Amino acid sequence: MPVEWEQLIDLGSREGAGPGPPEPEHGAEPGDRPGRLRRLRERLSKSREALRAELSASLFDHLDDETWERLEEALILADVGATATAEIVTRLEQEVEAGRVQGPEATRGRLVELLAERAAAEPPRLELSAKPTVIMVVGVNGTGKTTTIGKLAAVLRERFGLGVIVAAADTYRAAAIEQLEAWADRAGVEIVRGNPGGDPGAVVFDAIAAAEARGADVVIADTAGRLHTHGNLMEELTKVRRVTAKRLEGAPHETLIVIDSTTGQNGLRQARAFADSVELSGVVLTKLDGTAKGGIALAIAGELELPVKLIGVGEELEDLRPFDAEEFAGALVGE
Repeated sequence: MPVEWEQLIDLGSREGAGPGPPEPEHGAEPGDRPGRLRRLRERLSKSREALRAELSASLFDHLDDETWERLEEALILADVGATATAEIVTRLEQEVEAGRVQGPEATRGRLVELLAERAAAEPPRLELSAKPTVIMVVGVNGTGKTTTIGKLAAVLRERFGLGVIVAAADTYRAAAIEQLEAWADRAGVEIVRGNPGGDPGAVVFDAIAAAEARGADVVIADTAGRLHTHGNLMEELTKVRRVTAKRLEGAPHETLIVIDSTTGQNGLRQARAFADSVELSGVVLTKLDGTAKGGIALAIAGELELPVKLIGVGEELEDLRPFDAEEFAGALVGE
């Protein structure tokens, strides 16, 4: 079964309090996996084009050393990662040789299963049982943090009936505050902002206070984009997290790093660096509709043991969706 928003979001004792799921997309029924898979394949077209030359319909017709070499090359080019690729191809080759997997169709299907297993051992969860729940969103400039926050806020309000406050803690760029204000207006949620150049920790502090006073359910904090090589800025990010924890016990309850999937293996290095400064709970992969490197989802999940919780496959609100490892692997490999 595909991972739905209701499976991703853990509301604890508040579960089931929302208005229910929205109307299905045009031409699709609720839980319509074939339709969802088709749309995801369309979004991942560039990734699939990169694989298509090697993962052709005839690749598994004659299984020999050349087959496994071509498969390795294709997966590495798609940024699945050398370690993950070696493990997946070796295991598939061993199962074929042992007779546990037979025939081209079964071999391709088993490849999808192995890719999915590597990407996620279990469906992702977004922990929102605390009231208020604080979600801190981090990442380098240009990854799509603010857009992701706006889309997530809209889903939580419209689909689950939650009160959401977004915190404009990126105080370095006035444009960042304005962009978040525009998304807050579009999503129909409140915003707490500070002055440009102000203390970002104070903005999150005030947003938590506002959530408590107004009975809001979730605070989503935007943070300044920073390169993972900027030590002083990474230290400030650690300070923001520390201030948040002092203001509210257990906060931040989720710390999500937004990775631009078009950066490929550099995204993996970014995630490692941020994990050294703040305790990450999950990954949001964006711009998957514009890259030939979709396999980075599997590399990050497998090598960092950090779950991919959300993916962005377009500019529309509905293009932010829960990460479904099986669905994603199937869309990546294609027919």
